[in-house]
Amino acid sequence: MSKGDLLEMEGTIQDALGGGQYTIKLDQGEATVRAQLSGRMRRHHIRVLPGDRVRVAVSPYDLTHGLIVYRGRTN
Repeated sequence: MSKGDLLEMEGTIQDALGGGQYTIKLDQGEATVRAQLSGRMRRHHIRVLPGDRVRVAVSPYDLTHGLIVYRGRTN
C-alpha cells in the first residue's frame, strides 16, 4: 500500500493512552480512531496533548487504526 492510498481525516485528541497511542474523535460522525505518531513526528519530538487538532491518515482496510501526520496550530 502506498502513502497515497491512505485516507486523511481531521479530528481532536480525546485521550492519551500508554505506549504512544492516542484516541481521536473524528469530525465526520461519531467515529473514534486509535492512532500513534508517524515516524517523522516522533523523530522531530512533536508533542500532542488531549484537545489538540490533528490530521490522521487511516487505512481504507481498517478504519479504526491510523497515524497522526500533522498537529494543527493553536491560535
